Amino acid sequence: MANNPTTGAKVRGDHCLNVFVSYELKEKLKALAKKYDRTTSDMVRAVLRIGIPMMEGLSQAEEIMVREYISLFRKLRQVKSLKEI
Repeated sequence: MANNPTTGAKVRGDHCLNVFVSYELKEKLKALAKKYDRTTSDMVRAVLRIGIPMMEGLSQAEEIMVREYISLFRKLRQVKSLKEI
């Protein structure tokens, strides 16, 4: 648990997170939990543990693509301006 920065005491409930999901997603999670004899909370935690690294990878790939696209666009603009001279 996190510590309170002013008193150093642990903050109750700081580890909790409320997430609203679609009915369909909730039903999928509940079905998985039932199928594998786990709680819905266990399934949500597992999905988050697996999904966070995947989301980080996707976000990094997106950043690289945008950076390279902008670089390529700038190069093409420079080539176009050189051809006009």
